[in-house]
Amino acid sequence: MTIQILMPALSPTMTEGKLVVWHKQEGDAITPGDVIAEIETDKATMEIEAIDEGIMGKILVATGTEGVPVNALIAIVLEDGESAGDIDMSRTADAAPAPTVPTSTAPIPAAPVAPVAPAPVGAAAGGRIFASPLARRMAEQAGVDLSGVAGSGPNGRVVKMDVEAVIASGPRTSAAPDPGEQGPATFTATPPSADVPGLPTYDAIPNTMMRKVIARRLTESKQFAPHFYMTVDCEIDALLATRKTLNEKLADGKVSVNDLVIKATAIALKQVPAANASWTESETRVYHSVDISVAVAIEGGLITPVIRGAQNKGLAEIASEMKDLAARARDGKLMPEEYQGGTFSISNLGMFGVKEFAAVINPPQGAILAVGAGAQRAVVKDGALAIATVMSCTLSVDHRVVDGAIGAEFLVTFKKLIEDPLTMLL
Repeated sequence: MTIQILMPALSPTMTEGKLVVWHKQEGDAITPGDVIAEIETDKATMEIEAIDEGIMGKILVATGTEGVPVNALIAIVLEDGESAGDIDMSRTADAAPAPTVPTSTAPIPAAPVAPVAPAPVGAAAGGRIFASPLARRMAEQAGVDLSGVAGSGPNGRVVKMDVEAVIASGPRTSAAPDPGEQGPATFTATPPSADVPGLPTYDAIPNTMMRKVIARRLTESKQFAPHFYMTVDCEIDALLATRKTLNEKLADGKVSVNDLVIKATAIALKQVPAANASWTESETRVYHSVDISVAVAIEGGLITPVIRGAQNKGLAEIASEMKDLAARARDGKLMPEEYQGGTFSISNLGMFGVKEFAAVINPPQGAILAVGAGAQRAVVKDGALAIATVMSCTLSVDHRVVDGAIGAEFLVTFKKLIEDPLTMLL
């Protein structure tokens, strides 16, 4: 029996990927462990190894294809004694989405509108709707009722093209409401169109998978996590002096302000564990380990490598690990387990001179700390004006899991550690 190769889920949040390149072509022999393809996720490009032995029978998704859904059929391997004639092409319908092609200046014809049948072909007599997983996901995101869509796939199956056609045809409802029935008003949220009259000329830069995933996840975060924010100003002159002393004693590597912020955050979360938590509909999860995701800017977006067990690591270890993770993040060489599964996030824009900002929570985490630049400001000490180096830090929290009192307790603890850095060593 032929062996199916499916688009792998390389991370818990991955829903689609780009097939960067095939290393095996049709007719090539395959043995377990061979690298057969490279897949680009929203964070990195990873090699895919063969599990079974055989001959590459048919490649269904071409090199360069974007938006290939997880678990979509991308290739078929023939076992010993099988030939190309043993491939059942009816099983590959809707498995390979059309590759993304560069846009041109030529007008694009309108997509055909899928007919709405009184008794849709996509729905069986028992009410079940036959649709591909990709079509279901697209319909759910666009608010399309599949019961009113006629499928063009095998046996009337609703496929990606059918949903796209319905979306292109404009807003629609699944059924006419009963005039005598009073029910709650329903609203369909649609993003505003970017195509408005009078726009200047522009360069159209296709959205990468990373940008699409960032857009989707942060939109979901703002929609579902009720954010609120609180800010503290930390005097960091003692912190800067401690850093200078430490770096004079370190033979290899240097400790950055960001490393000290990570250490202070880890200790504060250990002392206020209720802030190291996340929300689910059935439970609030308070984590035993402080695994801190640190935002790192890379080409085309950002990634959040994780310092795991940060509460148990010294400054030198944190500094060394952060330097290694950041370098490999910029080279796109992080493994999924190195940037997933954090319990709390830090985003530091101080190096860009940003005084203060509020970050969006990285779901499913319950909080993120935004760190601004340290700058000299006028402060009042003992009733008199003085000059101090002040750094503003803003905590964004998910109010479902972290209340104001807990957030304030965390910030007070964090501020004490930052302003008296020697206490981090106790």
